[in-house]
Amino acid sequence: MRKIFIINGGQHFAHSGGAFNETLTNWTSAYLQQNNFEVRITDINNPFDAFNEAENFKWADVVIYHTPIWWFQVPNLFKKYIDEVFTAGHQNGIYANDGRSRSNPEINYGTGGLMHGKQYMVTSTWNAPDTAFTLEGEFFDQRSVDDGVLFGFHKMNQFTGMKRIEGFHFHDLEKNATPERIENYRIQYLTHLENKFQTVNTQNHEDLSHSNA
Repeated sequence: MRKIFIINGGQHFAHSGGAFNETLTNWTSAYLQQNNFEVRITDINNPFDAFNEAENFKWADVVIYHTPIWWFQVPNLFKKYIDEVFTAGHQNGIYANDGRSRSNPEINYGTGGLMHGKQYMVTSTWNAPDTAFTLEGEFFDQRSVDDGVLFGFHKMNQFTGMKRIEGFHFHDLEKNATPERIENYRIQYLTHLENKFQTVNTQNHEDLSHSNA
C-alpha cells in the first residue's frame, strides 16, 4: 500500500478561516482512502512536535501540500511548520547537507537530500483569477503559479530529493466562489487525482500480484 502524507496549510487568521483548504483536504483523503492508499494528515493550526512530523515525511511515499497563497507566499504558520520540521529532519531522513564538498564548494549545491524515491504534490488556493496569470498585460506577466510564486517551494522539495507530481491550483475563491464553480472544481480535482494516482494504484496491484505468484 502506498503511503500518503497530507498537510493542510490553510491557516486560520483574520478573515481567513481555512474552510476551503479543509474541504480540499477532505476531498483528497476520501479519494485516496477509497482507493486503498494509507493516509496521514497534519493540520498546521494544531500543536505539533517537529520530530514527529519529520517521521511522517520519512514514512510517506508521497507528500501532498494544500496551501492558500497569502501575499504571494505560503501562510506564516505553514512556513514556521516547514522551518521547524525540516530542521528536525536534518541528518534525520529529510536532508543530510547542501550536497557540496569543501574541496569543491562551487558545484552540487542542493544534492544533499535524503528523500530520494519519494514524491510530492502541491495545491494552491487564490483570490486571483487564472486570467491574472495567462492574459497579456495582467498582473503576473503570463508567468504560471509553478514558475512564479511557487518556484521556491518546488526548489525546497527538490532540495530534499523528492520528485514533483503535477499539482492543481484553485483560483478566484473570494469574489467568484459560487456553489457551481466549487462543484466544478471538485470534479476537476478528483479527475486530476485519478489521473495522477491511478498509475500508482495500478502498480501497487501488480506488485501484490507478483508477490503472491
